[in-house]
Amino acid sequence: MRNIDTPEHETANDRFKRGFSSWLWGGLILATGVHFVLFRAAPPFNIQDVSYRSSDVEVVDIPDEIEIPAPPTSIPRPATPVIAEAMLDTEVTIAPTTFEANPVEQLPPPPPRDAAGEAALSAAPTFTPMTVRPRLLNAPEIARVLVEQYPRLLRDAGIGGTVMVWFFIDETGHVVRTMIHESSGWDELDRAALKVADRMEFSPAFNRDQRVPVWVSVPVTFEVIRR
Repeated sequence: MRNIDTPEHETANDRFKRGFSSWLWGGLILATGVHFVLFRAAPPFNIQDVSYRSSDVEVVDIPDEIEIPAPPTSIPRPATPVIAEAMLDTEVTIAPTTFEANPVEQLPPPPPRDAAGEAALSAAPTFTPMTVRPRLLNAPEIARVLVEQYPRLLRDAGIGGTVMVWFFIDETGHVVRTMIHESSGWDELDRAALKVADRMEFSPAFNRDQRVPVWVSVPVTFEVIRR
């Protein structure tokens, strides 16, 4: 026999609505019980007195008129730096070492060709006859040495000069001795020229068909090339 209060076609939504009230009250009762248990099991809270007395507050007197200090003296603004561009080429060249452009002074004739005479010849510059002059053999290397030995301060300032250097070259072309013939006017350039001179290599000089030791004067030029 069918119950007249129950619809013929009851859906799950209808059944949920009928049971919602019982579930709601059941959940509220359960939540109340859980909170009651938690409050009973929790430790007691102690209340601390944080009040203060009026005497603990310090009153600061503010004057009616406040003296305003004078403004600081004006500070001059620093000058704006100006960066100047300096294009300086560090390449230097060696002057041509042609002996036609560097004539040797005509001095008294050389002493006899013996051991004592050879030593006397190398002691100081003197006239030495020759038909074939010495020739610089390592010009590319000397160009690099000039750059290395050029005093940095003078090079950066664009200061150059020519130093005339005496060379005493023996029969094999080896440089035995060097000394300043004419100064450039700068001691740093003169010292650098002697260092360059020590690196020079020459071919031997000839007097007719004989190799001979000779004194020659060669310019060593320090120059900054500006492009």
